[in-house]
Amino acid sequence: MSAVPLLSCAIWLPIAAGLLVLAAGLAGNAPLARKFALFGAAAGLFVAAPLYFGFDVTTPAMQFVESKPWIPLFRINYHLGVDGLSAAFVMLNCFITLIVVFGSRVSSQKYAPSCDAVFLVMSGLFNGIFSALDGMLFYVFFEASLIPLYLLIGIWGGPGRVRAAFKFFLFTLMGSLPLLVAMIYLFFYSGGNFSIAAWHLMPIDKVSQTWVFFAFFMAFAVKTPMWPLHTWLPEAHVEAPTGGSIVLAAIALKLGAYGFLRLALPVVPDASREFAWIMVALSLAAVVYIGLVALAQMDMKKLVAYSSVAHMGFVTLGIFMLEAPGGASAASSALGIEGALIQMISHGFVAGAMFFCIGVLYERTHSRQIADYGGITRAMPKFAVFFMLFSMANIGLPGTSGFVGEILVILSAAEYNYGVAFVAASTLILSAAYTLWMYKRVMFGPVTNPAVAALNDIDVREFLVLSLLALGVLGIGLYPRSLSEIMRLSVSELLRHIAISKVF
Repeated sequence: MSAVPLLSCAIWLPIAAGLLVLAAGLAGNAPLARKFALFGAAAGLFVAAPLYFGFDVTTPAMQFVESKPWIPLFRINYHLGVDGLSAAFVMLNCFITLIVVFGSRVSSQKYAPSCDAVFLVMSGLFNGIFSALDGMLFYVFFEASLIPLYLLIGIWGGPGRVRAAFKFFLFTLMGSLPLLVAMIYLFFYSGGNFSIAAWHLMPIDKVSQTWVFFAFFMAFAVKTPMWPLHTWLPEAHVEAPTGGSIVLAAIALKLGAYGFLRLALPVVPDASREFAWIMVALSLAAVVYIGLVALAQMDMKKLVAYSSVAHMGFVTLGIFMLEAPGGASAASSALGIEGALIQMISHGFVAGAMFFCIGVLYERTHSRQIADYGGITRAMPKFAVFFMLFSMANIGLPGTSGFVGEILVILSAAEYNYGVAFVAASTLILSAAYTLWMYKRVMFGPVTNPAVAALNDIDVREFLVLSLLALGVLGIGLYPRSLSEIMRLSVSELLRHIAISKVF
């Protein structure tokens, strides 16, 4: 237990800063609001850094634990902690928040303090999800995070923002209702306990595990989003402002996969193993079908949105390759889950960077259509270099973060089933096809649009943001051990727990 409540600081500092930003904005003091926003984002990253760099890699136990009664009548506790499955996500969330707040343009358009306030509040809620060890506390943070995203899309989105916001809210809310029912059921099944750790140790009969698993599936599959429950995502991405798309891709899409790892696999391990084939089949469908859909897109933002669905399909594939027809080894399953975790972190940097790059172009031309571009390299050579790096990471080029997670999942799939490995590896071809197709038409060729010829290259603010994202992409790609060391023991402990549970 840490002497300083770092997790509480990571949750409540950004939220408090967001309220200050909102108050300053309502008072008409935009410069003060901007200072509060930058301070809140930087403070969040500052308190999150010890969670990552001070993490003890020699134990799978929860660290930086905080526990106090919250609603004693129902035994609901304010119980926080992180392990190897969650520590990196808190750090990623705080980093992305700083990138979004710092990277928001304040010179060429009117500054909206309330938008920064929403980003900060959302950051604190996401940290709450990644660190909650009480089931009801997890659910409160999980549901509360819908509100800021709904506001971002509905208020600051594009022309179809109202429809996109309602579709996002309804999909995710309806998916979460079974989660609430499952948690209340587990509360009574456990004799009146919302502790997630207690649920992990609780023997649950076959029938109960089955329906609890599918309740978890409804909530987390929509959030991931898994095919065919993904239809809300492309529309939400297209209509969301640039910062909203970055946070949605980098953090919000990870909540579903994290929920599978934190709740579904350890709480109902036998059902997770029994129905893993369904998860594998849906994941492979996402990898192939969504990759083909991405090839047909003419809107850059929609193309990257579909790319995100395909990459998250790779994540759920890695998580659920638990038992091969002939018996997968623990080492193989560990490779799959570690690959999925690294892929999630990598996707946070890569997809966030891709959406930021598209936002840079949109701010200058007010178009996301691929056909409206061409010859960008002549007008914006620095930008073209960054966009090339992130495009290569999206493909999974060795040396970038995108390669590490994908190769680990493919290696795990090769032991699980060669057919699964073959289909999974097809993502390397499909992602190369649609990403390079987009890059070639946007960046090369003759300049046919006068607006493109008049473009200015990235400014200092944009250069700094892209440089920080590039460091993350290259850092993970060249030294993945910085992540795998933190995750390894927690992954091994999770698989050990699944292996010793034999209700089915």
